Amino acid sequence: MPTLHPFEASFRRAWPPEAWRDVTVLAAVSGGADSVALLRAMRALKRGGAGRLCASHFNHGLRGEESAADEAFVTELCRRLGVPCQVGRPPGGAVADDAGDGLEAAARAARYGFLQRAAARLGARYVVTAHTADDQAETILHRILRGTGVGGLAAMSRARALGPAATLLRPLLAFRRSELTAYLDDLGQSYRADSSNADTRLTRNRIRHELLPQLAAQYNSNVVEALLRLGSLAAEVQGVVDAIVDDLADRCGRREDPDTLWIDAAALAGQPRFVVRELLMAAWRRQDWPMQAMGFAQWDLLAEMIGNCTDSAPSALPPRQTLPGNVLAEPADGRLRLKRTAP
Repeated sequence: MPTLHPFEASFRRAWPPEAWRDVTVLAAVSGGADSVALLRAMRALKRGGAGRLCASHFNHGLRGEESAADEAFVTELCRRLGVPCQVGRPPGGAVADDAGDGLEAAARAARYGFLQRAAARLGARYVVTAHTADDQAETILHRILRGTGVGGLAAMSRARALGPAATLLRPLLAFRRSELTAYLDDLGQSYRADSSNADTRLTRNRIRHELLPQLAAQYNSNVVEALLRLGSLAAEVQGVVDAIVDDLADRCGRREDPDTLWIDAAALAGQPRFVVRELLMAAWRRQDWPMQAMGFAQWDLLAEMIGNCTDSAPSALPPRQTLPGNVLAEPADGRLRLKRTAP
């Protein structure tokens, strides 16, 4: 067996090939350093087994010739490595912000939609992305600045469902970006640099290029590690809360149909307001209702309405509230009725 590079050996410990060599794995490869390092390491470790290692590249079409060059680079790299490559492009040739989510959100939605469809076509068990510890720290700091709860501080999970049969996996979350570039330098492997990553008009890029370096230089040289510890602790706390909420949801929630949900206020009597808000968020997710426009004020308003369902004192709140996503909330017989109507 050939000697492994130290990074490949570390990656092997983080995600042993025995866990994935007998299933099809789809690696998302943008052409940047992180995803190229991921593909090279997986190719080095993929020996034997009944599964296939495949790659995917989504060309957003946002940077003209540069985007085309990224696609050409990835397809040629995959050809040299003997890895089949799926290429996707948005309808019309470029991602559009038709939904009003912002360009980054629209691009992300298009990319993950493509990955889910590609995984279904290939029968992939895992879809693997190259998010690193640095990406995780940036995400946590971004959410702190934007405003978030405990669940938001937990940031990106190592694994989550992507469609009915595939799991999205992020096996590099424990690795720093510098480790990946050093690995590629040792291999003599080139990679692409996305010019949009230097655009400091985008908040995420200002965090990466300005805020985090300033925090490291002037406040805490280990700021990335501190943010990662915060995220890890938040994930532990959220796990405890989720278990409590799941139990409560089974006892106090009743789904009448895809558009109607009843919540028994009496079953939530005495529960901390924080738990009630978390229950409402979980209920929203179970109903698959849009959450983007729901903020703390809306969740807290619903929690207050639930409290008022069992309170005999007059409430200053209007009896009915219409929430983002056209969800009507109104108390009835000691319960809160949530009904979504068509726009």
